[in-house]
Amino acid sequence: MGRLIDLNSDTGESFGVWSLGDDRGVLAHVTSTNIACGFHAGDPQVMLATVRSAKEQCVAVGAHPGYRDLAGFGRRSMTCTPDEVYADCLYQIGALVAVCTAEGIPLCHVKPHGALYNQSAGSQKLADAVAAAISAVNPALIMVGLAGTAHETAARKAKLLFAAEAFADRAYCADGSLVPRSQEGAVLHDPLVIAARAVRMVTQGTVVSIDGTQLSLHPDTICVHGDTPEAVAIAAAVSRALKKAEVEVRPLREVLRV
Repeated sequence: MGRLIDLNSDTGESFGVWSLGDDRGVLAHVTSTNIACGFHAGDPQVMLATVRSAKEQCVAVGAHPGYRDLAGFGRRSMTCTPDEVYADCLYQIGALVAVCTAEGIPLCHVKPHGALYNQSAGSQKLADAVAAAISAVNPALIMVGLAGTAHETAARKAKLLFAAEAFADRAYCADGSLVPRSQEGAVLHDPLVIAARAVRMVTQGTVVSIDGTQLSLHPDTICVHGDTPEAVAIAAAVSRALKKAEVEVRPLREVLRV
C-alpha cells in the first residue's frame, strides 16, 4: 500500500437562518468531516442535515466540540476550567453520537475547534480534559490534534488512537503553532498554493513557516476549512493534487490501519 492521507473539513457551521459554507460541495472532495455541535456553531437541525449529507457521500463523521461562544465562532480564548471543558465536550460529543445513531452511522473521531483546539494544544490539563471526555463516550474514538503537543500526550495517556493533523490553508509559526487569525497572512486562499502545500506535507513531510523556517511534520490527516469563500475550490484542488502525486486519499481509520 502506498502513501495514504485523510482529508478533513469542518462543516455544519450554519445556525438557524444564517448559512455558512457549502457543506455539500466540500463533502464531495473530503474523506472525513468535523461537524459543529451547537456551541460555537451549528444547531440540531444543521447537525442532522450535515450527518445525512456526510452519510450520503460516504464521508466519515467526527465531532467538532468548541467553546460556548456563538458570537465569536469559538475562536476567542476563554478561561474555562478542565472540569468545564470535560463537561462541555461530553455534552457536545454525546449530542452528535445521538444524531449518528439515529442515522445508522458511527461517530469516528473528535477534533476540538478553534480556541479550544489551540489552548488545549498548549495546556496539558485542558488536553487531558478533552481526551477524558472522548474516552468516556467511546474509547474507540480517534482524537485528532496537533502532533507533538499536549494533544498527542493526552491521547496516549487516555489510551486513545491519535491522528496528527496538518493545516493546508493555515500559516505556521516557526514553533509549529498556527499563526493567529488576527495576523495578516494567517489564512491562505489560493487553491493551487494550498494544494501544493498539502502535497509537500505528505510527500516530503515538511511545511515552510511564515518566516521561512522549514518545519517537519508527518500528518495522518490534512484540514481544509469549510468556512472560507474558496472552500470547495480548495478541497477539490487539494484532492486532485494529492491523487496526481499518487497519494491515496482515504478515511482516517484506513490511514491509521484500524
